[in-house]
Amino acid sequence: MVSLGCPKNLVDSDVLSERLREEGFIHVSAAGQADFVLVNTCGFIEEARKESVEEILKLARERRKGGKLLVFGCFAKRYGATLMREIPEIDGLWGLGEEDKILEYCKQTKYEVESLESGYEADDERVSFCAKPYIPNFSSFAYLKVAEGCNRGCTYCVIPSIRGSFRSIAPEKILRKAEEHLNSGVRELVLVAQDLGTYGSEFGGYTLTSLVRDICSLAGNFWVRLLYVNPSSVSDDLLKMIADEHKVCKYLDVPLQHSEDRMLKAMGRGGTRRSVTKTINKIREAVPDVVLRTTFIVGFPGETEDDFLGLKDFVLDTGFEHLGVFTYSKEEGTPAAKMKGHVPKKTKERRRNEIMRIQSRISLEKNRALLGRNFRALVDEAEDGVAVGRLFSQAPEIDGVVFIENVEARMNENRGDSVNKSSSLQNSRGFGLSAGEFVEVEVVEAYDYDLKGRPIP
Repeated sequence: MVSLGCPKNLVDSDVLSERLREEGFIHVSAAGQADFVLVNTCGFIEEARKESVEEILKLARERRKGGKLLVFGCFAKRYGATLMREIPEIDGLWGLGEEDKILEYCKQTKYEVESLESGYEADDERVSFCAKPYIPNFSSFAYLKVAEGCNRGCTYCVIPSIRGSFRSIAPEKILRKAEEHLNSGVRELVLVAQDLGTYGSEFGGYTLTSLVRDICSLAGNFWVRLLYVNPSSVSDDLLKMIADEHKVCKYLDVPLQHSEDRMLKAMGRGGTRRSVTKTINKIREAVPDVVLRTTFIVGFPGETEDDFLGLKDFVLDTGFEHLGVFTYSKEEGTPAAKMKGHVPKKTKERRRNEIMRIQSRISLEKNRALLGRNFRALVDEAEDGVAVGRLFSQAPEIDGVVFIENVEARMNENRGDSVNKSSSLQNSRGFGLSAGEFVEVEVVEAYDYDLKGRPIP
């Protein structure tokens, strides 16, 4: 199983993997071992579609003789007929929410696949050629999808046409999944949705704030992190909850996409530079030491140099801890695709690079301000002499990390003392730390996006 694109796709892939395992299928780690190779595609922007095509072609080459190549997800839903025509190696294709059909295909086809392997008959009761079950690597964090679809109608976005209108997942299902993750050892639950802040709009008073409080009431030592909260959904109740709940990371991802009034209107985002600035200030006042992430789109149709200069000034004035920049991607079927004034590719890339250079300096300055301070870190990986973890201020897979060195082990190894070296070797695998463990660290070095920490006994 290969999952491309956003964390929501990863959740969908995990759900399908779990259902396949419940039917007796065994998960293997290489396409060359598999009866079925499944690819969950992303079709959000052109770059993601290219990645999907490249991965499909790569797996088509790597799969074993007789193995079935199955494609599903956003890209498959949007361009299914074209994919089947252009890539005849694909054996089956489905869109979104068709896990039942994929599962049924695999169940009906498995004996046909198995009979191709010499030494096995079609009526053999085995399920996979892999005799050793694949055990997924432990992860200290898990994405928890709480809603599907979106009603925002941003003029550049294809998500509503692919994933449909917004709909919240029932809280009891979310809480049950959260407990499953925590019982498996996960120590950070990352709440994701296309429009997280709208959660519960169908439930008559049960909001995102209500859901997060219920998750925090679950037993255990863990973090909760919120991603993708539209600025118009940042309510006083939500901010009070973030400030009050000790399990909630003082971190908020508020995608703004632009700062200038004309661009915000053209994008269908609503709001103005003044209202966006007011929201950012409100968040920082309500949640002390909050860390903010945002994203911007440069090169949107009609964006002038003045608009871009305004965005640069906004980035400098606001000083986000984390920031990402996309170049505008012209998407078939969106209102923006029909707008006038499309910006040349080189100009878009130049604007993106300029913003990221500014952000690199801001990020380094913010990280240097952490030197000498102590923080709690969650360990994601622990290997020879070094553990890799994250502070509350660092979301998995998109922000930087903190490298935690086994200083004592390094010193002992350098001395060459056999006794000390023996002690060092005993502690070398993360100096006793393991993934999923919290540790106190002192920040001792700062880089553009990452940190280095010394463990505090």
